[in-house]
Formats: sequence, C-alpha cells, structure tokens
Amino acid sequence: MQTPISAHDKKSFIKWFLNHYQLKKRESVWILNYLSNHPKILSNVHFVRDIKFCPRGIVITSHCSDHVPFRFYKKQVVTTDAEKSFHDIRLNQQEPLYIQLNFKNAHQNTFYAAVLEENPFIPDAHFITKKDEINARQLLEHTLYQFQQEKLLAEINEALDRKDKQRFMDLAQQMEEIKRSYINQPDSF
Repeated sequence: MQTPISAHDKKSFIKWFLNHYQLKKRESVWILNYLSNHPKILSNVHFVRDIKFCPRGIVITSHCSDHVPFRFYKKQVVTTDAEKSFHDIRLNQQEPLYIQLNFKNAHQNTFYAAVLEENPFIPDAHFITKKDEINARQLLEHTLYQFQQEKLLAEINEALDRKDKQRFMDLAQQMEEIKRSYINQPDSF
C-alpha cells in the first residue's frame, strides 16, 4: 500500500509543473490553479497513469507531448469541454479526482514520480497482452529445452567417460526426441 501524498506536496508539484510546461489548453491551467488553491479538493486528487479506467479523471497535456490536449472522464462519459469538467470539480469536491499529465519524459521525471500513485482501476489483464503471453510461453519452453539439453549432454559425457555404450545410446536417443519435439512446436525460437 502506498503512503498518501500530502496536499502540500501536490500543490508544490502543480506549481512546479505550471512553471515548467506550457499546456495545450489554457483551461487546464485554470483547473490546476484552482485545485492547488483548495487543499480540501486537492486531498482528493490523485496523479495516476491510464486515466481512462478511472471513474472520474482528467487528462492534461503540455505542448511538448503528442497526446490529446484535454479529456474529462466521468463514468462512461468523455468530454473535451474543460468548463464542464471545472463545474463538476466544484460541485463534487469530496469525490476522488484522478489526473493524468502528459508531458515530455513524464515517465522519467522525479517530481512527477513523487506525486504519482498507482491506479487502482487498471484491470490486471491490461498489463498482459496476448503477445506477452505467447512470448512468455516461448521463453519458458526455450529455457526448459536448453536445460534439458545441457543436462543430457552432461549425462552423455559421463557415459562416454565410463565407456557405457548402452547408456550413451539411450541418452543420444533422448536428445534426438527432445530436439524433434522442440523443433515441431509452433513458434519455437
């Protein structure tokens, strides 16, 4: 569980952010200034990534980013109207508000990282794609193949050292079977 970030730290970050980045939508500046001047509202503000999964959130983008300038999400409704979002913020001050900021090198910025919280609404499946599953399976199968091959090679060497022809022949056959089964697998390395 993450330690809550104080309203003071959030306010300091917002001030820093506004001093260092020019936003694509001027209303975004108004909203951030409003939030930073209202500690009670700010205590319900959470900076996160992937805002689209949150029940209520805002995407704010600086000029140095290619992302959309502004989005406000509330349940299944999405709007680009900053005035409507500002009105919602003023009316629902006790509700959590999630903010995603898009700016150059946001993932590497220590100031942003200091106020960034884990998004509790991101579904587990969001992180693992089908391609990731296939790659993980292939890596596991390849690693297992290499392990089995190395183990058999060590046993073959041992059989050769002992001049055990029958053991050598059995192990060589096992090696061929492992190679055949690995090569016949779909999507093998």
